[in-house]
Amino acid sequence: MDSVTPASAVAVPPAIPDRPPRVWKFWGTVLWGLFIFAAMFLGQVAVIIYFVLRQGSFDVAAAIHVVGGGLTISLSVILGLPAVLLATWIAIRPTRISFTDYLALRWTSWRNFLIGVAALAILVGGWDLLSRALGREVTPGFMGDVLKSAQADGALWLLVIAFCVAAPMWEEIFSRGFLYRGWSESKLGVAGAIFLSSLAWTSLHLQYDWFFFGEVFSIGLLLGYLRYRTNSTWLTIVLHGINNSAATIQTFWLAGSG
Repeated sequence: MDSVTPASAVAVPPAIPDRPPRVWKFWGTVLWGLFIFAAMFLGQVAVIIYFVLRQGSFDVAAAIHVVGGGLTISLSVILGLPAVLLATWIAIRPTRISFTDYLALRWTSWRNFLIGVAALAILVGGWDLLSRALGREVTPGFMGDVLKSAQADGALWLLVIAFCVAAPMWEEIFSRGFLYRGWSESKLGVAGAIFLSSLAWTSLHLQYDWFFFGEVFSIGLLLGYLRYRTNSTWLTIVLHGINNSAATIQTFWLAGSG
């Protein structure tokens, strides 16, 4: 009987459908976010360890000087970029969503760009006016010290790349890209994701005092809102880079005039 059964009549098991793409929600984003942060931290610490060990003999005072040096800080910030990119790629891969789509690495209109530049200028300008009114420094003392150290090391160009290119890229990919994407699609919603991702981003700037901490947090809220309205992390990367470039130029000018 089997010998005369048409081949077409043989039962074929149903195909197992592919698992649909999914976005990490709240806890998945938290756990993978810690993984990405750890990768960034290790990437930066590797540079510091290298420079400390290169001294040959360990001296606490010399080690502190090396860790706070402009060359060390510049290279550690730059090395944070490939570390974050790799860790973020690993975190996104199980979702079956492309790296660029998950992080909204797409450009927006020039109109949105100009609106973003204007909003950022107004916000930062307001903080500068408040800082002057309170008799405070317009730029953090930390930036001036790092800039002078980088000049002394002949690494000013590396500092510019670190602060104006590398840092904006990996900080935005981490906060407005990965963290915002997952948290905005959880029970937190858009508003909660903007707030929490801004808080997480601000926590990366513990070298500042409470005043500049507040300024950084408010900038994070603005960038988070622009990320929501334009669905473009490239926009926030560019605006972040413009803000850091302006701050670097301002610090350089104040240091020179001082």
